[in-house]
Amino acid sequence: MNLRQIEVFHAVMTIGTASRAAEILRISQPAVSKAVQELERDIGFASSTASKDGVADGRRQPVFQGSGDLILRPHRFERGRGADSRLRFGGNPDRKSLRIKYECNAKGIKGFQHRHPDVAITFQARLSSEVKELVASGQFDVGLAADEIDLAGVEAHPFRNYRVAIAMPKGHPLEGREVIRPADLHGQAFIALAPEDTTRREAEAIFADHGIQPKVVLETPYSTTICSMVNAGLGCGMVNPLTALPYLNGNLSLRPFLPGISFRTLLLLPPNRRPSRVVSDFIEQLMRIALEIDGAVQT
Repeated sequence: MNLRQIEVFHAVMTIGTASRAAEILRISQPAVSKAVQELERDIGFASSTASKDGVADGRRQPVFQGSGDLILRPHRFERGRGADSRLRFGGNPDRKSLRIKYECNAKGIKGFQHRHPDVAITFQARLSSEVKELVASGQFDVGLAADEIDLAGVEAHPFRNYRVAIAMPKGHPLEGREVIRPADLHGQAFIALAPEDTTRREAEAIFADHGIQPKVVLETPYSTTICSMVNAGLGCGMVNPLTALPYLNGNLSLRPFLPGISFRTLLLLPPNRRPSRVVSDFIEQLMRIALEIDGAVQT
């Protein structure tokens, strides 16, 4: 199971057909079908039934509920289970660090399932605020979320921090610089994160201190959208370097930004409740996979 398979499947579920998903993702319909089939093979059973345009329609099956919910449910454990026979996990798959969340989620779930084949796993892709509320209410056992959320009602722990990089189209006037500083961005066409984003607020404070004002041409809560717009030549923007990795073979270049600010991901747990053995083991698996991904990127 990998990032691309999940990305393709999510597109199919969100858009409704493989042909339209292929158009949006700019790949062929057979490539969409192949990615879904590989996902089915990796998780060990069919996710769905065939639809009229030749790809599985996961909305028809209980294993996929809605466009963002993935339930790995071993058939022999459909009857009632205790706390140690299920895991309910939520994450925001597409804000500041799509790659770390998708790769960590996918590899963490796969490794955990290998060690705990009898545990039913529910994964839901939600906004960070929704993940927080579901963890606070006890509907999720653990969650990953961006740090702009209100932390009342949850136990929050730092998960990963990544230094901001500036993404720009290849051939951009700033591409020749080894490091991008605030003054370099003055008047530049700039694709900004959403106003409520903590990283954007930190950047705006730095810009204000230096009397700098980039020319904001687009606002989005999604780092992947920033990367796509940079790749299309719309301007430059602040991104998590992990999110930008899949775009480096295209029209996108990355440079470090100073002074350093970071994208931060939090691990959330329900308050006043000791994690079960299953939850503790899953968190350990997530941390191990995150470290592996960090090492692979640094090398």
